[in-house]
Amino acid sequence: MTHGILTAVLAGFGTGLSLIVAIGAQNAFVLRQGVRRNAVLAVVAICAVSDALLIALGVAGVGAFVTAWPAALTAVALAGGTFLVAYGLLAARRVLRPTPGAALGTEGAAAGSRRGAVLACLAMTWLNPHVYLDTVLLVGSLASDRGDLRWVFGIGAALASLVWFATLGYGARLLSGVLARPSAWRVLDGLVAATMVTMGGMLLARA
Repeated sequence: MTHGILTAVLAGFGTGLSLIVAIGAQNAFVLRQGVRRNAVLAVVAICAVSDALLIALGVAGVGAFVTAWPAALTAVALAGGTFLVAYGLLAARRVLRPTPGAALGTEGAAAGSRRGAVLACLAMTWLNPHVYLDTVLLVGSLASDRGDLRWVFGIGAALASLVWFATLGYGARLLSGVLARPSAWRVLDGLVAATMVTMGGMLLARA
């Protein structure tokens, strides 16, 4: 039984990690907040707890309900796509018109609004249909194959989310030396802008 539990946890962990490691809007946001050292704990907690809640809903079987109500995903796609495009355009604006002394943003949390970071993270997480598809639908369906160990599988997936976002948020500080130059910030913002505008455009097109 112990071997079965360990196998289910590792399977869930591997599945969760494979779904969230790919670069996306949420990961790009966490990376930027980590580099700026702005509300990192709050951002990591929001991402990890949100994933855990959605995974729990998927394991509990809510995925079947969501599938039966496609209008919900369409509404989220419209709202999320609009938000991502707008956020990406703001990042693009920072690339074209950088704020003087922007590189100093790596020195402390004062570099940005903590409340703004929290609100943006909540929107980035809960207005992204891909989050629902990955956690509620995909992880939920894979967990159902584990029978009595489906919740163990879900716990493994939730742990993967926590480990990944904590590593991304706090590990990003290692880049603070590189990003002490304004030109490096412009490159990072350029990547953020491209990622978010692309994903936002894709969501709007699908909606």
